[in-house]
Amino acid sequence: MRKFFIGFLLFLVAVVVLGAGYGYYNSRDRHPRYTLDLNIPAPAQAQSLKVGFSALKITPYLPDRWTDKNKDAAYKPDDGDTFTDGNNNGEFDAYWMAGFSQKRAANGVHDDLWARAMVIDDGKTRLAIVAVDLLGFTHKNVINVRKSIPASAGVTYSIVCSTHTHEAPDFLGMWGGSVLKSGVNKAYELFVEQQVTRAIVQAVEKLRPARLRFAQDLTGADSLLMDTRKPLVKDAGLYSMQVLDAVKDSTLGTLVVWGNHPETLWSKNTLLTSDFPHYVRAYLEKGISQGDSVVQKGLGGTVVYASGCVGGLMTTSPKVTIQDPLTGERFKEPTFEKADAQGKHLAMLIYKSLQQDTTTTRPADIRLKAHTIEIPLDNKLFRLAVGLGVLDAGFSSWGNFRSEIAAFRLGEASFLCVPGEIYPEIVNGGVENPVGADFGIQPVETPSLRKLMPGKYKFVIGLANDELGYIIPKSEWDTEAPHIYNQKDKPYGEVNSTGPETAPKLYRAMAKLLRDL
Repeated sequence: MRKFFIGFLLFLVAVVVLGAGYGYYNSRDRHPRYTLDLNIPAPAQAQSLKVGFSALKITPYLPDRWTDKNKDAAYKPDDGDTFTDGNNNGEFDAYWMAGFSQKRAANGVHDDLWARAMVIDDGKTRLAIVAVDLLGFTHKNVINVRKSIPASAGVTYSIVCSTHTHEAPDFLGMWGGSVLKSGVNKAYELFVEQQVTRAIVQAVEKLRPARLRFAQDLTGADSLLMDTRKPLVKDAGLYSMQVLDAVKDSTLGTLVVWGNHPETLWSKNTLLTSDFPHYVRAYLEKGISQGDSVVQKGLGGTVVYASGCVGGLMTTSPKVTIQDPLTGERFKEPTFEKADAQGKHLAMLIYKSLQQDTTTTRPADIRLKAHTIEIPLDNKLFRLAVGLGVLDAGFSSWGNFRSEIAAFRLGEASFLCVPGEIYPEIVNGGVENPVGADFGIQPVETPSLRKLMPGKYKFVIGLANDELGYIIPKSEWDTEAPHIYNQKDKPYGEVNSTGPETAPKLYRAMAKLLRDL
């Protein structure tokens, strides 16, 4: 009996040691000692601006869901028949779709997913911005891309943001076949990183003398989304930057930013799609027709769509009715027709704003600041997911994620890059400390970030260079009963946030960046 207990005790010790070692390995820093502190002033003398665009598919191959829709999928396995996903001994499992719930396997392709790049060069600084049709693209992935960009491309700084579509493959790990298994397909992850790199290089190769046209519509898209959490503060403004060829006077491309979750198709959809951004891009590039009549001309070029302030949560849920601006048909239930109508609305608003605002900037220079920041991971479930390898994200120091913030000026516009889903009240104002909040404090994240941003046009790009989840004002943080605004249950956002210190820490760092800018 004594030998049994000694053996059992040794077994338990071995299990604990192995478990601790496994957790320690999974939480290791993926890029040890990586840090960034950029402070690049504008050139002493403004030079002619050059801009280039490119777009590459990141649509995955679905071997067990082969249709004509994905016959031109960007990614196919070498042998064309079998597929190694890096997670399950070479057997094809599934492409698990991110967002909503686990075990939502992709069942086909509705429209291609993209990595769309824009490179801006003022003669001194070469800045790359890439938007990918994914729910999130982590800082680890961003650094992987930066390390793979050839020196010959001459890129000074790169920004990779995700559109945050909930209808693309899991790229974070949280939506796999079980709570204990990552949903990330490792081979696909590597492919996407390679495509982002290629998109940047191609955009560099397409650099052309350019001039810029900025526009904004701050209210027109308000009815196309809802705020599902009090205080009711949206970031409904449409912010656009059209890039015109300075020689040919044609459109090279357009950057569009709007603050809404691309999840109009909601939770039952199993077709891969970029959701309403697909229609926004298509209608802006190619135009809108009704029958044989052209309702709106296409701008041409490549449209890069980026999400703004989507925390809160900003959504076009089944509670929101969208009316087709041409036919008058109304859509409430989540369908592709509803996403189409929404995209059409947005494209028409953007096009109109660009036609009304005829101010263009030819000589424009880049003033850039970027800084590495550590964010404490207080979320216990996320910590467990890191230890189990479900979240493939290591700690830069114990219990802390490495992340990054950036801001830059370009002509009459300023840009703030936020590494997650920031609540609009932090950006536009309106932070509260409601009864029932866990911290009885005055709002910390004030004044609003847009008040600190210089220039006439103020672009806030969310999910930029990371996806830290929801960035919630500390004075609105609520996990303990009684809950804010007399709600029965705790709000949803805290479940998918790194913790209550994330917003204050990011706000202080971003405010300093903007004041220095």
